[in-house]
Amino acid sequence: MQLPGCSGHNTPLWGGRFGADAGITARHFTASIDFDHRLYREDIRGSRAHAATLHRADILSEEELEMILAGLDTVEEAIRSGKATLSRDHEDIHTNVEVLLADVIGPVAKKLHTGRSRNDQVATDLHLFVVDVIDDVQTGIRALQRNLVALANGHADTVLPGYTHMQRAQPVVLAHHLLAYFFMFERDRSRFLDCRARADRSPLGAAALAGSGYPLDREFAAGLLGFSGIYANSMDAVSDRDFIVEYLSAAAITMMHLSRFAEELVLWSTSEFGFVRLGEGYATGSSIMPQKRNPDSAELLRGKSGRVYGSLMGLLTTMKGLPLAYNSDMQEDKEGLFDASDTLLSCLDIAAGLVASIEVDPGRMGAAAETGFLGATDAADYLVHRGTSFREAHRIVGEIVAHCEANGLELADLSPETWRKFSPLFASDIVERIRTRGIIANRNLAGGTAPDSVAAQLAMARDILGRG
Repeated sequence: MQLPGCSGHNTPLWGGRFGADAGITARHFTASIDFDHRLYREDIRGSRAHAATLHRADILSEEELEMILAGLDTVEEAIRSGKATLSRDHEDIHTNVEVLLADVIGPVAKKLHTGRSRNDQVATDLHLFVVDVIDDVQTGIRALQRNLVALANGHADTVLPGYTHMQRAQPVVLAHHLLAYFFMFERDRSRFLDCRARADRSPLGAAALAGSGYPLDREFAAGLLGFSGIYANSMDAVSDRDFIVEYLSAAAITMMHLSRFAEELVLWSTSEFGFVRLGEGYATGSSIMPQKRNPDSAELLRGKSGRVYGSLMGLLTTMKGLPLAYNSDMQEDKEGLFDASDTLLSCLDIAAGLVASIEVDPGRMGAAAETGFLGATDAADYLVHRGTSFREAHRIVGEIVAHCEANGLELADLSPETWRKFSPLFASDIVERIRTRGIIANRNLAGGTAPDSVAAQLAMARDILGRG
């Protein structure tokens, strides 16, 4: 066995068509082993299933099947432990595995590629990778959601301003705000599950493009790999990368949600807001200013969204002009996929930890909710309930706000007599109606920020988490 150096097998698999010294530089340029080595587990899984399918078709004997399966076990362990050397001379992970297998079991290894092309082989590997990484993403999103709910549980009564256009708009409770992100991430989980369902198809047996010339049971092979079915069309099977584009799209949307949340944490942790304090493990200091506490983790969550967007746009651009079926351009699908997957998983992990580290300052939040005329809409609604059209009510309250601004007042500072100067429909109870707690309590409809509504949303979130 010559695993470490793979000696004696430096001729490319397609070497019968070309001279021995043909295109060394070009071969290294087209080699993908530097990045597709990550697919070695998936490639070996596919090879095991293909070997079993060849045996089922009486192409491999029982003894040959056992030799190949045992040899693949040896190769997998050698690659995992770093004992095997993967070489650019063998272009990609598929060829490297085959060469390593030949070092272990000899000429029988050459039978493994019967009825198979690297085209359906790489497509199978990528389907296996995407299905598995989606399962990891689901776990990461769930961890983040659990921490959001845990934080929300303790702040169902913590009031803060809700914002539109980054201007204080109406008061809400912090639990309501946090649950908005919970349900965003639940939609993300749903998108990944949809993507998983379409990635859950086996290309194996499609061969180069026209299908295998051997009586291979594709459904049998798909079942061995855990796929729920096969591609109906062999050309589609080897040329499709929709499932990667769809995965990257779902990843980009999730990163957008992470970035929005991170942006709020960056703002909220400033001295100007002072709403939250991030754990020391998720902040850094300055090299020159001793007082600084920089929200670097949140900033990087925001910044890394660009990497994932880039991977999505890169693959869309690569695929847009390709005729059927396989083209070497499609080799460019992997680096962006791997980078986006690594980025997303690490960001989900950091975001979950970041949420768990947050210290909330309810006093600062509550004080901010008492300024900025956040009861203006409720004052207008008060007039509507007494027969005024909303547009007229809007005008009247706008004049009241202008009066307050000119005199350095808040709505809560006005006496009932002052309210009645603008409209005789205002009674003494207007003072209580535009209090922060009254405004919140008045939003007691499905999805609103009132206590009962927020309690229902929390119950819904807990139920979702309880379903796994």
